[in-house]
Amino acid sequence: MYLAAVLALSAILPIASIAVELTFRGGDPIFLTAKWFVFWAIGLRLLSAGLRQVTQPSFTAETIFKISEPAARKLVSEIGFGNISMGLVATLTLAFPNWLVPAGLTGSLYLALAGVMHAMERHRGREESIAMVSDFFIAAVVFGALGLYAPT
Repeated sequence: MYLAAVLALSAILPIASIAVELTFRGGDPIFLTAKWFVFWAIGLRLLSAGLRQVTQPSFTAETIFKISEPAARKLVSEIGFGNISMGLVATLTLAFPNWLVPAGLTGSLYLALAGVMHAMERHRGREESIAMVSDFFIAAVVFGALGLYAPT
């Protein structure tokens, strides 16, 4: 289930949205890449992750970080509040397009740094490896698209 959700939000849904909009409305593919990856891969992914971290902190603590200590749940909940905040702002970029660049940069930087943290873990489990790869992928796509788009 975790892999399917990450694949859907990190690649399948953004790419499908880009293809649909290019087909039916046209537009700049670079801008559409930034728009839809920020919405899906940063916005809804971080929003959904944050909601899960707040409502079920033990999943992230035990499954991703391999920490079974109950006190870790407080920290995971606080991480969740940050994910909800970044995710909500990135999701709202569809209504407020001027937020695209700051939301994309903030979310990409967060994911790149999280990816580095996962990469430094010597004994990564399957879920943490999935998180690491998807974090680096999203950060690279969004940083690249925003760098090429560079609105004036």
